[in-house]
Amino acid sequence: MKLADNRVLSVVDEYRTQLAARYPEEEVRAILRSVFQERMGWDAAQLVVKRFESMSESELLKVYLPLKRLVAGEPLQYVLGEVHFHGLRLQVDKRVLIPRPETEEMVDRIVRSGIVPSRIADIGTGSGCIALALKNSFPRADVVATDSDQGALVVAMTNGKRTGIQVQWELGDALNDGFPQGSFDLIVSNPPYVPVGLTDSLAAEVLDHEPHLALFVPDDEPLCFFRAIGTWAFGSLRSGGALWFETHHDQALPVLEVLISFGFAKAEVLLDLSGKERFVHAVR
Repeated sequence: MKLADNRVLSVVDEYRTQLAARYPEEEVRAILRSVFQERMGWDAAQLVVKRFESMSESELLKVYLPLKRLVAGEPLQYVLGEVHFHGLRLQVDKRVLIPRPETEEMVDRIVRSGIVPSRIADIGTGSGCIALALKNSFPRADVVATDSDQGALVVAMTNGKRTGIQVQWELGDALNDGFPQGSFDLIVSNPPYVPVGLTDSLAAEVLDHEPHLALFVPDDEPLCFFRAIGTWAFGSLRSGGALWFETHHDQALPVLEVLISFGFAKAEVLLDLSGKERFVHAVR
């Protein structure tokens, strides 16, 4: 990195120059705030106040290494190695999907729905974000979380340890009846749902860096996870228990129809904050 000098302002200018072709200016500013917060411990106000101060070689290295990875297209969350989700600070890397705002919104909806579950299952837990957030919101509930990928479970277990939140982690493949035993009051899942044929529709930073196992499903059976999980949930939910899915807005109605065909007492599609059909909620 060739800087005019070692002042903070020069680093900021370098970020803007290097990332201009990839991100809009507003997003570059947000990236700068995040990098300096995580690597230097500075908030947005300090970044402004210190802009004419000089940085040491070690400090420059702390903020330069993230820039190199960002220029290569790696998502910011992987570069920093963590995300903030529902009040929790969680580790993420290429073994797990980056938690989306819509997923956090689903957790919010569940917490505000009035349900008081004593036993919860999160199927396809990934980073563990849903399971940990729900356990944090319902501390008296027993929470079981499964994933078919051992690497993802390692990340989830690490997040359990770093947050001090107790969740039971299990290796299990939903497409091969790898579900937790017993009955539940709440079952939640954000399963893979992108047909392989739509691979090219994804952003390069998603396609090149996030785990395909957690993204894609066969073109001829795009609802395979919803069918498998829905079938198991119908037999495992207690009376009045709830099932929540996050899905693509194009698939919400087909998923709803699947759950209705199983015989759930109530099933509905709910919109996300952008007005898209994002969540499917069913009651046993």
